[in-house]
Amino acid sequence: QVQLVESGGGLVQPGGSLRLSCAASGSDFSIRRMGWYRQAPGKQRDFVAAITRGGTTNYADSVKGRFTISRDNAKNTLYLQINSLKPEDTAVYYCNSVPGAYYSWGQGTQVTVSS
Repeated sequence: QVQLVESGGGLVQPGGSLRLSCAASGSDFSIRRMGWYRQAPGKQRDFVAAITRGGTTNYADSVKGRFTISRDNAKNTLYLQINSLKPEDTAVYYCNSVPGAYYSWGQGTQVTVSS
């Protein structure tokens, strides 16, 4: 059973940057299309970005041009570079396969954007 562990969140000012990481145990991480989701307080969990095993990416419209997803298959790790942060980016960020969230959800990592 693959376990997902997200990290890298924190409190940042508007306009700031963070780099999130998702470490995955298990041998099939590298073959799956993986992605990031986020859940703001009182809202549903939404798709943010995805990347195929070969590196093809796609993004939610709200983050295009500000967020960059990448992966290191040798390290079973997924990344999300987030720049030009806005208060509306405040949420718990999770990684999982896309679509369908095949794995059990990890604990997520909190990103708070506030001055």
